[in-house]
Amino acid sequence: MKRLICFLSLLMLVSVGCFAASGQFDFAETMTKFFDSMGFTQIFTGDGWKYLVMLVLSCFLIYLAVVKQYEPLLLLPIAFGMLLTNLPGANMFHTEMWNDEFLNPDSEYFHSYRHVLAEGGLLDVLYIGVKAGVYPCLIFIGVGAMTDFGPLIANPKSFLLGAAAQLGIFTTFLAAHALGFDSQEAASIGIIGGADGPTSIFLTTKLAPHLLGPIAIAAYSYMALVPVIQPPIMRALTTKKERMIKMSQLRSVSKTEKIIFPIAVAIVVSLILPDAGPLIGCLMLGNLMRESGVVERLAKTVQNELMNIVVIFLGTTVGATATASTFLEPKTLYILCMGIVAFSFATAGGVLFAKLMNVFSKTKINPLIGSAGVSAVPMAARVSQTEGQKADPTNFLLMHAMGPNVAGVIGSAVAAGILLSMLG
Repeated sequence: MKRLICFLSLLMLVSVGCFAASGQFDFAETMTKFFDSMGFTQIFTGDGWKYLVMLVLSCFLIYLAVVKQYEPLLLLPIAFGMLLTNLPGANMFHTEMWNDEFLNPDSEYFHSYRHVLAEGGLLDVLYIGVKAGVYPCLIFIGVGAMTDFGPLIANPKSFLLGAAAQLGIFTTFLAAHALGFDSQEAASIGIIGGADGPTSIFLTTKLAPHLLGPIAIAAYSYMALVPVIQPPIMRALTTKKERMIKMSQLRSVSKTEKIIFPIAVAIVVSLILPDAGPLIGCLMLGNLMRESGVVERLAKTVQNELMNIVVIFLGTTVGATATASTFLEPKTLYILCMGIVAFSFATAGGVLFAKLMNVFSKTKINPLIGSAGVSAVPMAARVSQTEGQKADPTNFLLMHAMGPNVAGVIGSAVAAGILLSMLG
């Protein structure tokens, strides 16, 4: 650090000497202008302390991503994007450029577009992909290509558990509305309960873009904490006898079924909920690439190169929305608290519905797999497996839990489509 400071000081002195030698250099005026433009000067004047708080917070999130490994693939770029946007004077992201509805035909869209390209910073230009809903959809292609829908096809009842886990979304929506958030903001907060980061970003950019920073950070932070949040709720709502229920092996699923499934889901869901079409369509496209076996090169590309590139752009630009002026508000604290409520109700909804299904079904379901109805794939399924083995080491629930887990991905996208069609 000392060497870096010495290097910068020497470079500055050389620059001053060059300007002085040119004979067109007003030392006092130029140095005053230089010091006024420094980020350090802006931090220690006016509301500059807010920048300092945000820089400390971003470094803390980087610590969680690197040291604690909490969802590092997205939390690290989000945290660094937050750091970049809160460097005073860097001008990488301008919140004021995005106050109007960017895709609203009545808001001089083409003028705004040119304005961003001409005068925006680096993160402003990259943020166009977030605002247009491109990045979340591209990530869903990768998710679809990496996910095996076989357990869901083998046990269609899993759809019900995935749907029940969306209770967290609508319960939190009502709670947020009761706390004074408007309908669009409440819907954006509620979608955190789906435990699906791209879906949260997709819906929030459409309904409440000014809340994108805190909602994205809450969504991905709590996704990383699924192994901490879910187990106490699962144990509180089930007995040891229920946790010891063993489920029969799933039937094998044919290749034909795996090919037809994504096509059928894309058609049916998109016809019922056109607003969910972009997410569901991209998810099913990725899965069809995986299962068809005829585009292996494309499937590998969307799982790796494309997914990694988009994650970098998405994370960095979403983090850039967490500016000091928008993040340091009471609303942010409410959102973080409501995020825990959303996850808790989502977990409880899946577990309780599984217990309800056991009342009417001859073939018993281990209620622990209901908690996997949140769409944190495959983390939530692993939590179900872990809790099941604590009750009975010979119990294997992972593949059974993957059914509700995959259904949760579809369910959260459908829930987003419902909210968007009603409130968009």
